[in-house]
Amino acid sequence: QVQLVESGGGLVQAGGSLRLSCAASGRTFNNYTMGWFRQAPGKEREFVASIDWSGGSTRYGDSVKGRFTISRDNAKNSVYLQMNRLKPEDTAVYYCAQHSFQYRFRQNPFDFGSWGPGTQVTVSS
Repeated sequence: QVQLVESGGGLVQAGGSLRLSCAASGRTFNNYTMGWFRQAPGKEREFVASIDWSGGSTRYGDSVKGRFTISRDNAKNSVYLQMNRLKPEDTAVYYCAQHSFQYRFRQNPFDFGSWGPGTQVTVSS
């Protein structure tokens, strides 16, 4: 098992930027795909971004592609989400997640077995 803790959320104006961080502990980190998901009130959890164990492959949801960048630092057991040109519709709780299996790269929420408690991102207009 792994423990994940997100940080870096907050309130920003439309067009601004935030950088989210996720710190992992409790299980080997560098063998697993990591991901970011988000959920707005009344909506389903949405895939945002993922990065494979080495950082060599990344994927992004259509709504954030071109604006968000996922990265990881295995030496620090951390994954990051740089969010630029934020829009009000980006407002949500953002969750860090770890894939259930080593050396697999999938993006469905069901493929991720460990989740952080989330961090709130609010974008004002």
